[in-house]
Amino acid sequence: MTALAAAADASQAFDEDAWDDLLNYIEERRVIPIIGPDLLHVRTDSGPRPLYDWLAEKLALRLSVDVAGLPRPLTLNDVMCCFLGQHGRREEAYTRLRSIMREVDFEPPLALRQLAQITDFDLFVTTTFDPLLENAVNLERHGGQPATEVIAYAPNRVTDLPAERSQLQRTVVYHLFGRLSASPTYVVSDEDMLEFICALQSEHLTPEKLFHELEHNHLLLIGSDFSNWLARLFLRMAKRRRLSDPRDVSEVFADDHTLQDARLVAFLQQVSVRTRVYGGAEAFVAELHARWSKRQRPVMISNGGSAPQRFLAPAREMPENAIFISYAREDLPAVQHLKAALDTAGFTTWFDLDRLEGGDDYDRKIRANIARCSFFVPVISASTQRRQEAYFRREWSYAVDRARNIAEGAVFILPVCIDETRESDALVPEQFKALHILRMPNGEPPPEFLRRLHDLFSGRQA
Repeated sequence: MTALAAAADASQAFDEDAWDDLLNYIEERRVIPIIGPDLLHVRTDSGPRPLYDWLAEKLALRLSVDVAGLPRPLTLNDVMCCFLGQHGRREEAYTRLRSIMREVDFEPPLALRQLAQITDFDLFVTTTFDPLLENAVNLERHGGQPATEVIAYAPNRVTDLPAERSQLQRTVVYHLFGRLSASPTYVVSDEDMLEFICALQSEHLTPEKLFHELEHNHLLLIGSDFSNWLARLFLRMAKRRRLSDPRDVSEVFADDHTLQDARLVAFLQQVSVRTRVYGGAEAFVAELHARWSKRQRPVMISNGGSAPQRFLAPAREMPENAIFISYAREDLPAVQHLKAALDTAGFTTWFDLDRLEGGDDYDRKIRANIARCSFFVPVISASTQRRQEAYFRREWSYAVDRARNIAEGAVFILPVCIDETRESDALVPEQFKALHILRMPNGEPPPEFLRRLHDLFSGRQA
Protein backbone atom coordinates (compact mmCIF):
# COMPACT_ATOMS: atom_id res chain seq x y z
CA MET A 1 0.00 0.00 0.00
CA THR A 2 1.39 3.45 -0.91
CA ALA A 3 1.39 6.31 1.56
CA LEU A 4 -1.15 8.11 -0.64
CA ALA A 5 -3.50 5.12 -0.65
CA ALA A 6 -3.13 4.68 3.10
CA ALA A 7 -3.97 8.34 3.64
CA ALA A 8 -7.05 8.07 1.46
CA ASP A 9 -8.30 5.00 3.31
CA ALA A 10 -7.65 6.60 6.69
CA SER A 11 -9.44 9.81 5.73
CA GLN A 12 -12.48 7.86 4.58
CA ALA A 13 -12.53 5.99 7.89
CA PHE A 14 -13.05 9.23 9.84
CA ASP A 15 -16.59 10.03 8.71
CA GLU A 16 -19.59 11.75 10.31
CA ASP A 17 -20.36 8.70 12.41
CA ALA A 18 -16.80 8.70 13.77
CA TRP A 19 -17.12 12.37 14.72
CA ASP A 20 -20.48 11.75 16.37
CA ASP A 21 -19.09 8.82 18.38
CA LEU A 22 -16.08 10.84 19.48
CA LEU A 23 -18.14 13.83 20.59
CA ASN A 24 -20.53 11.60 22.53
CA TYR A 25 -17.61 10.01 24.35
CA ILE A 26 -16.10 13.44 25.08
CA GLU A 27 -19.37 14.73 26.54
CA GLU A 28 -19.49 11.65 28.77
CA ARG A 29 -15.89 12.43 29.85
CA ARG A 30 -14.56 9.14 28.56
CA VAL A 31 -11.79 10.62 26.38
CA ILE A 32 -8.22 11.57 27.33
CA PRO A 33 -6.25 13.82 24.95
CA ILE A 34 -2.53 13.02 24.67
CA ILE A 35 -0.73 16.07 23.33
CA GLY A 36 2.53 16.02 21.36
CA PRO A 37 4.97 18.61 19.95
CA ASP A 38 3.25 19.06 16.58
CA LEU A 39 0.73 21.41 18.23
CA LEU A 40 3.46 23.69 19.57
CA HIS A 41 3.89 26.44 17.01
CA VAL A 42 5.09 29.66 18.67
CA ARG A 43 5.77 33.22 17.55
CA THR A 44 9.49 33.93 17.50
CA ASP A 45 11.52 36.90 16.29
CA SER A 46 11.89 35.16 12.94
CA GLY A 47 8.18 34.30 12.65
CA PRO A 48 6.06 31.28 13.60
CA ARG A 49 8.18 28.23 14.38
CA PRO A 50 7.72 24.74 15.81
CA LEU A 51 8.83 25.17 19.43
CA TYR A 52 11.16 22.18 19.49
CA ASP A 53 12.90 23.14 16.24
CA TRP A 54 13.53 26.59 17.74
CA LEU A 55 14.72 25.07 21.02
CA ALA A 56 17.16 22.79 19.20
CA GLU A 57 18.78 25.76 17.44
CA LYS A 58 19.00 27.78 20.67
CA LEU A 59 20.43 24.82 22.59
CA ALA A 60 23.08 24.21 19.93
CA LEU A 61 24.22 27.82 20.30
CA ARG A 62 24.31 27.65 24.10
CA LEU A 63 26.30 24.40 24.05
CA SER A 64 28.60 25.59 21.23
CA VAL A 65 27.67 22.56 19.13
CA ASP A 66 28.83 22.60 15.50
CA VAL A 67 25.61 21.90 13.59
CA ALA A 68 27.06 22.27 10.08
CA GLY A 69 26.88 18.55 9.38
CA LEU A 70 23.50 17.91 11.03
CA PRO A 71 20.29 17.43 9.04
CA ARG A 72 17.58 20.11 8.99
CA PRO A 73 15.41 20.85 10.78
CA LEU A 74 17.54 20.32 13.86
CA THR A 75 16.16 18.12 16.62
CA LEU A 76 17.01 18.13 20.30
CA ASN A 77 18.21 14.55 19.92
CA ASP A 78 20.65 15.58 17.16
CA VAL A 79 22.05 18.39 19.30
CA MET A 80 22.33 16.21 22.39
CA CYS A 81 24.10 13.38 20.55
CA CYS A 82 26.54 15.79 18.95
CA PHE A 83 27.20 17.47 22.30
CA LEU A 84 27.87 14.16 24.04
CA GLY A 85 30.11 13.17 21.14
CA GLN A 86 32.17 16.25 21.92
CA HIS A 87 32.49 14.96 25.51
CA GLY A 88 30.07 17.51 26.91
CA ARG A 89 28.42 17.01 30.31
CA ARG A 90 24.95 15.56 29.81
CA GLU A 91 23.48 17.48 32.77
CA GLU A 92 24.49 20.82 31.25
CA ALA A 93 22.00 20.47 28.39
CA TYR A 94 19.01 20.32 30.73
CA THR A 95 19.87 23.40 32.71
CA ARG A 96 20.58 25.31 29.48
CA LEU A 97 17.15 24.34 28.15
CA ARG A 98 15.52 25.61 31.31
CA SER A 99 17.38 28.91 31.00
CA ILE A 100 16.29 29.29 27.36
CA MET A 101 12.63 28.75 28.23
CA ARG A 102 12.81 31.14 31.19
CA GLU A 103 14.01 33.94 28.90
CA VAL A 104 10.92 33.82 26.68
CA ASP A 105 7.21 34.18 27.29
CA PHE A 106 5.47 32.39 24.46
CA GLU A 107 1.70 32.66 24.21
CA PRO A 108 -0.03 29.28 24.18
CA PRO A 109 -0.72 28.25 20.58
CA LEU A 110 -4.29 28.51 19.30
CA ALA A 111 -4.68 24.72 19.09
CA LEU A 112 -3.85 24.31 22.79
CA ARG A 113 -6.29 27.07 23.71
CA GLN A 114 -9.00 25.41 21.65
CA LEU A 115 -8.43 22.13 23.47
CA ALA A 116 -8.52 23.94 26.81
CA GLN A 117 -11.89 25.44 25.89
CA ILE A 118 -13.37 21.94 25.61
CA THR A 119 -14.33 21.80 29.27
CA ASP A 120 -15.30 18.13 29.12
CA PHE A 121 -11.56 17.38 29.16
CA ASP A 122 -10.47 17.16 32.80
CA LEU A 123 -7.25 15.16 32.32
CA PHE A 124 -4.63 16.04 29.72
CA VAL A 125 -1.52 13.95 29.11
CA THR A 126 1.39 15.60 27.33
CA THR A 127 4.49 13.98 25.87
CA THR A 128 6.34 17.31 25.93
CA PHE A 129 8.23 19.01 28.76
CA ASP A 130 7.24 22.64 28.13
CA PRO A 131 4.60 24.58 30.14
CA LEU A 132 2.45 25.74 27.21
CA LEU A 133 -0.40 23.27 27.75
CA GLU A 134 -0.94 24.15 31.41
CA ASN A 135 -0.61 27.84 30.48
CA ALA A 136 -3.41 27.39 27.93
CA VAL A 137 -5.68 25.66 30.46
CA ASN A 138 -5.02 28.33 33.08
CA LEU A 139 -5.70 31.08 30.56
CA GLU A 140 -8.93 29.64 29.21
CA ARG A 141 -10.42 28.25 32.41
CA HIS A 142 -8.94 30.22 35.29
CA GLY A 143 -8.34 33.73 34.02
CA GLY A 144 -4.60 33.10 33.81
CA GLN A 145 -4.29 32.03 37.45
CA PRO A 146 -2.14 28.88 38.06
CA ALA A 147 -5.07 26.70 39.13
CA THR A 148 -4.29 23.65 36.98
CA GLU A 149 -2.72 20.70 38.78
CA VAL A 150 0.54 19.80 37.01
CA ILE A 151 2.12 16.37 37.54
CA ALA A 152 5.33 15.08 35.99
CA TYR A 153 6.62 11.50 35.75
CA ALA A 154 10.29 10.65 36.13
CA PRO A 155 11.87 7.20 36.53
CA ASN A 156 13.53 8.29 39.77
CA ARG A 157 10.38 9.99 41.11
CA VAL A 158 7.16 8.19 40.26
CA THR A 159 4.25 10.58 40.73
CA ASP A 160 0.76 9.30 40.00
CA LEU A 161 -2.65 10.94 39.75
CA PRO A 162 -3.80 12.08 43.22
CA ALA A 163 -7.08 10.15 42.86
CA GLU A 164 -9.23 8.29 40.37
CA ARG A 165 -10.25 10.52 37.49
CA SER A 166 -13.87 10.77 38.65
CA GLN A 167 -12.66 12.18 41.97
CA LEU A 168 -10.17 14.76 40.68
CA GLN A 169 -10.82 18.18 42.18
CA ARG A 170 -8.95 20.16 39.50
CA THR A 171 -8.03 19.84 35.85
CA VAL A 172 -4.80 17.84 35.61
CA VAL A 173 -1.97 18.14 33.09
CA TYR A 174 0.28 15.07 33.33
CA HIS A 175 3.76 15.25 31.77
CA LEU A 176 4.32 11.62 30.88
CA PHE A 177 7.93 12.12 29.75
CA GLY A 178 8.94 14.63 32.41
CA ARG A 179 8.69 18.37 32.90
CA LEU A 180 11.17 21.17 32.21
CA SER A 181 13.78 21.31 34.95
CA ALA A 182 17.44 22.06 35.56
CA SER A 183 17.85 18.36 36.37
CA PRO A 184 17.92 15.52 33.77
CA THR A 185 14.40 14.36 34.68
CA TYR A 186 12.69 14.77 31.29
CA VAL A 187 13.06 13.47 27.75
CA VAL A 188 15.38 15.42 25.48
CA SER A 189 17.09 12.63 23.51
CA ASP A 190 16.19 9.22 22.12
CA GLU A 191 18.28 7.72 24.93
CA ASP A 192 16.07 9.52 27.48
CA MET A 193 13.00 8.15 25.73
CA LEU A 194 14.30 4.59 26.01
CA GLU A 195 14.84 5.04 29.75
CA PHE A 196 11.36 6.45 30.29
CA ILE A 197 9.66 3.72 28.23
CA CYS A 198 11.52 1.00 30.13
CA ALA A 199 10.60 2.58 33.48
CA LEU A 200 6.94 3.04 32.52
CA GLN A 201 6.68 -0.67 31.74
CA SER A 202 8.33 -1.67 35.00
CA GLU A 203 6.01 -3.21 37.58
CA HIS A 204 7.29 -0.95 40.34
CA LEU A 205 7.67 2.29 38.39
CA THR A 206 4.30 2.54 36.63
CA PRO A 207 1.87 5.32 37.64
CA GLU A 208 -1.01 2.89 38.19
CA LYS A 209 -3.89 5.34 38.46
CA LEU A 210 -2.88 7.09 35.26
CA PHE A 211 -2.42 3.85 33.33
CA HIS A 212 -5.77 2.57 34.57
CA GLU A 213 -7.37 5.65 33.00
CA LEU A 214 -5.42 5.23 29.75
CA GLU A 215 -6.46 1.60 29.56
CA HIS A 216 -10.17 2.17 30.13
CA ASN A 217 -10.79 5.42 28.24
CA HIS A 218 -10.76 6.47 24.61
CA LEU A 219 -7.52 8.21 23.63
CA LEU A 220 -6.81 11.16 21.35
CA LEU A 221 -3.13 11.17 20.34
CA ILE A 222 -2.75 14.62 18.81
CA GLY A 223 0.52 15.76 17.24
CA SER A 224 2.44 12.95 18.88
CA ASP A 225 5.29 12.78 16.32
CA PHE A 226 5.89 9.14 17.29
CA SER A 227 8.08 6.99 15.09
CA ASN A 228 6.61 3.81 13.61
CA TRP A 229 7.64 1.46 16.39
CA LEU A 230 7.26 3.98 19.20
CA ALA A 231 3.64 4.56 18.19
CA ARG A 232 2.95 0.81 18.32
CA LEU A 233 4.80 0.43 21.62
CA PHE A 234 3.04 3.39 23.22
CA LEU A 235 -0.39 2.13 22.20
CA ARG A 236 0.36 -1.37 23.50
CA MET A 237 1.74 0.07 26.73
CA ALA A 238 -1.34 2.24 27.29
CA LYS A 239 -3.85 -0.52 26.55
CA ARG A 240 -1.99 -3.29 28.43
CA ARG A 241 -3.13 -6.03 26.08
CA ARG A 242 -2.63 -7.27 22.53
CA LEU A 243 -3.91 -4.61 20.17
CA SER A 244 -5.84 -7.23 18.21
CA ASP A 245 -7.81 -8.28 21.32
CA PRO A 246 -11.43 -7.06 21.44
CA ARG A 247 -11.84 -3.94 23.60
CA ASP A 248 -14.52 -1.35 24.30
CA VAL A 249 -12.43 1.77 23.78
CA SER A 250 -10.80 3.31 20.72
CA GLU A 251 -7.95 5.64 19.79
CA VAL A 252 -7.47 8.44 17.29
CA PHE A 253 -4.05 9.40 15.91
CA ALA A 254 -4.19 12.95 14.59
CA ASP A 255 -0.90 13.92 12.97
CA ASP A 256 0.72 13.89 9.55
CA HIS A 257 3.59 11.62 10.64
CA THR A 258 1.28 8.68 11.28
CA LEU A 259 -0.77 9.26 8.14
CA GLN A 260 2.35 9.43 5.94
CA ASP A 261 3.73 6.16 7.30
CA ALA A 262 2.06 3.56 5.10
CA ARG A 263 3.31 0.60 7.12
CA LEU A 264 2.07 2.07 10.40
CA VAL A 265 -1.34 2.92 8.93
CA ALA A 266 -1.62 -0.59 7.48
CA PHE A 267 -0.66 -2.11 10.83
CA LEU A 268 -3.26 -0.07 12.70
CA GLN A 269 -5.99 -0.83 10.17
CA GLN A 270 -5.28 -4.57 10.15
CA VAL A 271 -4.38 -5.21 13.80
CA SER A 272 -5.78 -2.40 15.93
CA VAL A 273 -9.15 -2.11 14.23
CA ARG A 274 -10.54 0.38 16.77
CA THR A 275 -7.75 2.86 16.02
CA ARG A 276 -8.51 5.66 13.57
CA VAL A 277 -6.12 8.05 11.84
CA TYR A 278 -6.73 11.70 10.98
CA GLY A 279 -4.19 13.77 9.05
CA GLY A 280 -3.00 17.05 10.55
CA ALA A 281 -2.96 17.78 14.28
CA GLU A 282 -3.96 21.45 14.11
CA ALA A 283 -6.69 20.78 11.53
CA PHE A 284 -8.08 18.02 13.74
CA VAL A 285 -8.18 20.26 16.82
CA ALA A 286 -9.87 23.07 14.88
CA GLU A 287 -12.51 20.67 13.56
CA LEU A 288 -13.02 19.08 16.97
CA HIS A 289 -13.36 22.46 18.67
CA ALA A 290 -15.88 23.70 16.08
CA ARG A 291 -18.01 20.56 16.31
CA TRP A 292 -17.93 20.46 20.13
CA SER A 293 -18.80 24.17 20.38
CA LYS A 294 -21.72 23.73 18.00
CA ARG A 295 -23.13 20.93 20.15
CA GLN A 296 -23.10 23.16 23.23
CA ARG A 297 -26.10 25.02 21.78
CA PRO A 298 -25.33 28.43 23.26
CA VAL A 299 -28.39 30.43 24.24
CA MET A 300 -28.80 33.73 22.40
CA ILE A 301 -30.49 36.08 24.82
CA SER A 302 -32.29 39.26 23.83
CA ASN A 303 -31.56 42.38 25.85
CA GLY A 304 -34.20 44.88 24.82
CA GLY A 305 -33.15 46.81 21.77
CA SER A 306 -29.45 45.99 22.09
CA ALA A 307 -27.59 43.15 20.43
CA PRO A 308 -28.36 39.62 21.70
CA GLN A 309 -26.18 38.29 24.49
CA ARG A 310 -24.53 34.91 24.15
CA PHE A 311 -24.70 32.50 27.07
CA LEU A 312 -21.40 30.68 27.55
CA ALA A 313 -21.45 27.63 29.75
CA PRO A 314 -19.42 28.13 32.93
CA ALA A 315 -16.03 26.47 33.20
CA ARG A 316 -15.90 23.28 35.20
CA GLU A 317 -13.61 24.97 37.73
CA MET A 318 -14.58 28.35 39.18
CA PRO A 319 -12.25 31.21 38.18
CA GLU A 320 -10.78 33.49 40.83
CA ASN A 321 -12.97 36.41 41.99
CA ALA A 322 -16.05 34.97 40.33
CA ILE A 323 -19.62 35.76 41.34
CA PHE A 324 -21.21 32.52 42.59
CA ILE A 325 -24.83 32.05 41.47
CA SER A 326 -26.88 29.57 43.53
CA TYR A 327 -30.14 28.34 42.02
CA ALA A 328 -32.70 25.56 41.71
CA ARG A 329 -32.27 23.48 38.59
CA GLU A 330 -35.76 24.45 37.33
CA ASP A 331 -34.55 28.06 37.07
CA LEU A 332 -31.66 27.34 34.68
CA PRO A 333 -33.05 29.45 31.76
CA ALA A 334 -33.28 32.54 33.98
CA VAL A 335 -29.82 31.85 35.40
CA GLN A 336 -28.49 31.64 31.84
CA HIS A 337 -29.98 35.09 31.18
CA LEU A 338 -28.36 36.44 34.33
CA LYS A 339 -24.94 34.98 33.54
CA ALA A 340 -25.02 36.24 29.94
CA ALA A 341 -25.87 39.77 31.09
CA LEU A 342 -23.14 39.78 33.75
CA ASP A 343 -20.59 38.36 31.31
CA THR A 344 -21.49 41.07 28.79
CA ALA A 345 -21.04 43.70 31.52
CA GLY A 346 -17.52 42.40 32.14
CA PHE A 347 -18.06 40.40 35.36
CA THR A 348 -16.77 36.88 35.94
CA THR A 349 -19.58 34.53 36.99
CA TRP A 350 -19.85 30.86 37.86
CA PHE A 351 -22.51 28.33 38.73
CA ASP A 352 -22.64 24.56 38.80
CA LEU A 353 -24.16 23.56 35.49
CA ASP A 354 -24.18 19.81 36.15
CA ARG A 355 -26.13 20.01 39.44
CA LEU A 356 -24.60 16.76 40.64
CA GLU A 357 -25.92 17.18 44.18
CA GLY A 358 -24.09 14.35 45.87
CA GLY A 359 -20.82 13.06 47.24
CA ASP A 360 -18.33 14.35 49.76
CA ASP A 361 -15.83 15.50 47.10
CA TYR A 362 -18.51 17.48 45.28
CA ASP A 363 -19.61 19.09 48.54
CA ARG A 364 -16.03 20.07 49.42
CA LYS A 365 -15.63 21.65 45.99
CA ILE A 366 -18.79 23.74 46.30
CA ARG A 367 -17.98 24.80 49.86
CA ALA A 368 -14.47 25.84 48.80
CA ASN A 369 -15.89 27.84 45.88
CA ILE A 370 -18.28 29.71 48.17
CA ALA A 371 -15.39 30.39 50.55
CA ARG A 372 -13.37 32.12 47.81
CA CYS A 373 -15.99 33.69 45.50
CA SER A 374 -16.27 37.49 45.30
CA PHE A 375 -20.04 37.67 45.84
CA PHE A 376 -22.82 35.16 46.40
CA VAL A 377 -26.07 35.56 44.45
CA PRO A 378 -28.91 33.28 45.65
CA VAL A 379 -31.75 33.08 43.12
CA ILE A 380 -35.16 33.04 44.81
CA SER A 381 -38.22 31.85 42.93
CA ALA A 382 -41.38 29.76 43.01
CA SER A 383 -39.11 26.80 42.34
CA THR A 384 -37.08 27.38 45.50
CA GLN A 385 -40.35 27.81 47.38
CA ARG A 386 -41.54 24.37 46.31
CA ARG A 387 -38.28 22.60 47.16
CA GLN A 388 -38.01 22.57 50.93
CA GLU A 389 -35.09 20.14 50.73
CA ALA A 390 -32.44 20.67 48.04
CA TYR A 391 -28.71 21.16 47.66
CA PHE A 392 -29.00 24.87 46.91
CA ARG A 393 -30.22 25.31 50.50
CA ARG A 394 -26.91 23.90 51.69
CA GLU A 395 -25.13 26.43 49.45
CA TRP A 396 -27.19 29.19 51.08
CA SER A 397 -26.16 27.91 54.50
CA TYR A 398 -22.47 27.91 53.53
CA ALA A 399 -22.82 31.52 52.33
CA VAL A 400 -24.41 32.54 55.62
CA ASP A 401 -21.56 30.84 57.51
CA ARG A 402 -19.00 32.84 55.54
CA ALA A 403 -20.96 36.09 55.98
CA ARG A 404 -20.66 35.74 59.77
CA ASN A 405 -16.91 36.31 59.40
CA ILE A 406 -17.32 39.41 57.24
CA ALA A 407 -17.26 42.90 58.75
CA GLU A 408 -20.61 44.52 59.48
CA GLY A 409 -21.72 46.65 56.55
CA ALA A 410 -19.54 44.78 54.03
CA VAL A 411 -21.52 43.21 51.21
CA PHE A 412 -21.17 39.55 50.26
CA ILE A 413 -24.68 38.11 49.70
CA LEU A 414 -26.80 39.71 46.96
CA PRO A 415 -30.18 37.89 46.88
CA VAL A 416 -32.34 38.26 43.78
CA CYS A 417 -35.88 37.13 42.96
CA ILE A 418 -36.74 36.20 39.37
CA ASP A 419 -40.56 36.06 39.64
CA GLU A 420 -43.47 37.28 41.74
CA THR A 421 -42.55 35.42 44.94
CA ARG A 422 -43.29 37.75 47.85
CA GLU A 423 -40.32 38.70 49.98
CA SER A 424 -42.26 38.16 53.20
CA ASP A 425 -43.18 34.59 52.16
CA ALA A 426 -39.75 33.61 50.83
CA LEU A 427 -38.37 30.40 52.34
CA VAL A 428 -34.86 31.73 52.81
CA PRO A 429 -32.45 32.18 55.74
CA GLU A 430 -33.35 35.11 57.99
CA GLN A 431 -30.07 36.76 57.01
CA PHE A 432 -31.35 37.03 53.42
CA LYS A 433 -34.52 38.82 54.55
CA ALA A 434 -32.41 41.37 56.38
CA LEU A 435 -30.90 42.30 53.00
CA HIS A 436 -32.56 43.97 50.05
CA ILE A 437 -33.89 41.27 47.71
CA LEU A 438 -33.71 42.71 44.22
CA ARG A 439 -36.46 41.97 41.69
CA MET A 440 -34.97 40.54 38.51
CA PRO A 441 -37.78 39.15 36.27
CA ASN A 442 -36.57 36.15 34.24
CA GLY A 443 -33.01 36.82 35.36
CA GLU A 444 -32.65 40.14 33.54
CA PRO A 445 -30.55 42.40 35.82
CA PRO A 446 -31.58 46.06 35.91
CA PRO A 447 -28.92 48.73 35.29
CA GLU A 448 -28.78 49.66 38.98
CA PHE A 449 -27.71 46.11 39.86
CA LEU A 450 -24.85 46.24 37.36
CA ARG A 451 -23.80 49.67 38.65
CA ARG A 452 -23.86 48.38 42.22
CA LEU A 453 -21.67 45.43 41.31
CA HIS A 454 -19.23 47.73 39.56
CA ASP A 455 -19.07 49.99 42.62
CA LEU A 456 -18.58 47.01 44.93
CA PHE A 457 -15.68 45.65 42.88
CA SER A 458 -14.15 49.12 42.58
CA GLY A 459 -14.39 49.55 46.35
CA ARG A 460 -12.51 46.29 46.91
CA GLN A 461 -9.72 47.32 44.57
CA ALA A 462 -9.33 50.78 46.12
